[in-house]
Amino acid sequence: MSEQQQTWRHKLAAGLEAWRFGFVLSVFLAVAMVLAWRLVGLHVVDQEFLRHQGDVRTIRAETIDAHRGMITDRYGEPLAVSTPVQTLWANPTEMDPDDPRLANAARLLELTEAELRQRIRDYATRRFIYIQRKMQPSLAQQVMDLRIPGLYSRREYQRFYPAGEVTAHVVGFTNIDEHGQEGMELSYDNWLDGIPGAKRVLRDNRGRTVSDLSLISDASPGGDLSLSIDLRLQYLAYRELKAVVTAHEAKGGTLVMLDVSTGEVLAMVNQQSYNPNDRSQLSPERLRNKAITDLFEPGSPMKPIAMAAALESGRYSLSSTIDTSPGYRRFGRFTIRDARNYGVIDMTTVIAKSSNVGISRIANDLGGDVIRDLYFRMGLGQASGIGFPGEAVGVLPSPPRWRPVEEATLSYGYGLSVNALQLAQAYMVLANGGIRYPLSLLKLDQAPEGERVLSEHVTAQIRGMLRTVVENGTGRRAQPVLYSAGGKTGTVHLVGQGGYEDSEYKAIFAGMAPIDNPRIVTVVAVDAPQAGEYYGGEVAAPVFGRVMSDALRLLNVRPELELSETTAELTLSGERG
Repeated sequence: MSEQQQTWRHKLAAGLEAWRFGFVLSVFLAVAMVLAWRLVGLHVVDQEFLRHQGDVRTIRAETIDAHRGMITDRYGEPLAVSTPVQTLWANPTEMDPDDPRLANAARLLELTEAELRQRIRDYATRRFIYIQRKMQPSLAQQVMDLRIPGLYSRREYQRFYPAGEVTAHVVGFTNIDEHGQEGMELSYDNWLDGIPGAKRVLRDNRGRTVSDLSLISDASPGGDLSLSIDLRLQYLAYRELKAVVTAHEAKGGTLVMLDVSTGEVLAMVNQQSYNPNDRSQLSPERLRNKAITDLFEPGSPMKPIAMAAALESGRYSLSSTIDTSPGYRRFGRFTIRDARNYGVIDMTTVIAKSSNVGISRIANDLGGDVIRDLYFRMGLGQASGIGFPGEAVGVLPSPPRWRPVEEATLSYGYGLSVNALQLAQAYMVLANGGIRYPLSLLKLDQAPEGERVLSEHVTAQIRGMLRTVVENGTGRRAQPVLYSAGGKTGTVHLVGQGGYEDSEYKAIFAGMAPIDNPRIVTVVAVDAPQAGEYYGGEVAAPVFGRVMSDALRLLNVRPELELSETTAELTLSGERG
């Protein structure tokens, strides 16, 4: 290659290097100018961008829990309240599973150390897991004092039930998120449940709240609920029902108490019950409010209502007589029996002696439609409108043509089904002079408008008959101390998978007091008493007597009788209604 060519190449290479250097320098200068312009723009012209980006990384919207409304009895005694508690949660991405402080945390939380460390490892990619919910604030503070990175706490509310198992079936309970699951907690969940609020908070890079910035929306607390229940009467009823179920080794029991002038439920208890503050023993069988959800054939307590239909028809009066000889009636293969042959008896004796033969003869004379019509007017076979979840309506037959045996059994409470609340409502009509009030588990400021379904004259006559049941009939052991009363005993076969159980009965008593001016109606039903007695007059009637004695005194009802006049309470009945 010539010297001239080599010189040209050196010049070309030098020119390329100079051009390349200039190009690279120009690019760097251009980038620097763009960056400088952007910095000036962000810090001087468009400051909002940086502020927004900072807010996105540090400002969060945090929920403000709403306080659930309180449930009280009619006098303001708390039945369900929400108390503040603490919930511990963690951000596993910020935690070290081998942190030695986790051992102390596990000890305080009553967890195994291995379990806690393994949870953090299992959810290492998550930013939120619960460690323990609904803790006592003092215990949560002890854990937080360990200053474990990634462990946080927040305030929540926990439902507490001061009366425990005594009001469990009426009040119900909530789940861990305070949403109603049973009872009035479920029925009025929307009313009791508040509306959560929200606020803006400033958090650091570890998710810890540095300060509250602003309120987005305030939390709206839930509404309070005042029940018709009188907690004093509820405790009284629960104590007596539990005692009789235990004493007679029964499978369960129910007691319902109504205010006859308003239709308010003053007490409603069941056995077996449960403690809503301790969920470890919950079972479906214990959760049912049997006074509303469970149906049964009422038996003899329907006889006074069938008698009311007879008196209302005008075809019978108090002086009418019925021949019950020879003490039984046959309908094909079906036989109706009395405890003994009462012969010719009047209307009052039919009820006092609980004569199946006597009431069935009246029913066959009246016809099934007449009796069914009154049953329906008194609220049987239809929803009570009380608004309780799981309410059973019951069965009130209405065949196109009544067979004589169907008319007969209808008159003494077989062939239909009711719940305890419906039976109490029917007796409320007899007690208050013939007015059917809508039932209520909420406290009423004034008596509701009722519907007249029976005349005062007829109901007064029926109350006179019910008095004789307690004074010298099948319900003598229902006599309250110092007060007059009236009611009707019943002993019905329980129904099993294969039909009526030969050896299992439901003992029932439905009644009212004081009988001349009733204030309270109470229905007691005991399921399958196993120890000794099982008749309604022997098992359920004494519960009625004890409950009514104390309840009327608590309600400041003036005693009517001298102590010597109430010795019938200790007298065993010769009849077994």
